[in-house]
Amino acid sequence: MSLSLLSSILIDGVTYAMILFMITVGLSMTMGLMRVVNLAHGAFAMLGGFLAASLPRHLGVPIGVGFVLAIVLVGLIALVFEHILLRRLYRRNDLDQMLVTIGLMFVATAAVNLLFGSSVTSVALPEAFTGSVDLGFRSIPRHRLIVVACGLVVVIVLWLAVDRSSFGIRVRAAVDNAPIARTIGIDTTKIYAATFAIGAALAALGGIAGAELLPMEPTYASKYLVILLAVVAVGGNGNLFGSFFAALLLGIVETFMKYMVPQLASAAFFLTMIIVLLVRPQGLFGRQA
Repeated sequence: MSLSLLSSILIDGVTYAMILFMITVGLSMTMGLMRVVNLAHGAFAMLGGFLAASLPRHLGVPIGVGFVLAIVLVGLIALVFEHILLRRLYRRNDLDQMLVTIGLMFVATAAVNLLFGSSVTSVALPEAFTGSVDLGFRSIPRHRLIVVACGLVVVIVLWLAVDRSSFGIRVRAAVDNAPIARTIGIDTTKIYAATFAIGAALAALGGIAGAELLPMEPTYASKYLVILLAVVAVGGNGNLFGSFFAALLLGIVETFMKYMVPQLASAAFFLTMIIVLLVRPQGLFGRQA
């Protein structure tokens, strides 16, 4: 295997992994912390991408500003969604949660199809994100390096927020024992709302950053649903580093197979998931029930 081929596999694999991580970390926290099976989570990534593509044109703002506005808007929409509907599902069984959220996913698909059309929508990049970086033995698209850097920043910031802040202490208390957390004065309702909104905003960031590899189309949320759930299952519900390393593992495996045997790329992705779950049913970093 040549150095150029190996570098291409690693760069593309890690880029894909960072996109999967940014989208799925919120889903992992929702399922692990709030005990809600939110099958509509991919719709936040889809909405972020479509808003990022349309806001600069309609508002006349720079592309980068449009990206920020799209992420903030998705976070606010998630807050409203959590307040009006999701919190009513906290004590419902998994089947109820799955049916309601998958119904919302199809509603989001229909809404995007109505508002933005049925064709694939491209997300324009700021000028600073275009071009390539010459490493000597090959050139790398600058956009992919930025996506990787963005993913690393996200995992570091989340680690600091969860492990090194008072908010993180309250989150961990709510995860370990929500009733006891409430009795000592922790407002778990606000914790859940904030966690859900942050997760949705990160999904929007991942959707925008990954629009080149995971194109924006009305069927986005359903098309990539199983892939997102696979990353969460392999990493372990509610575990930050589980989501990160699961995305790395699955992203690099699938990318490697796309280069070597493209017909088996998807099969290799899910076979890796099956092997991990056979060895560790709770996921890489999940805890035993």
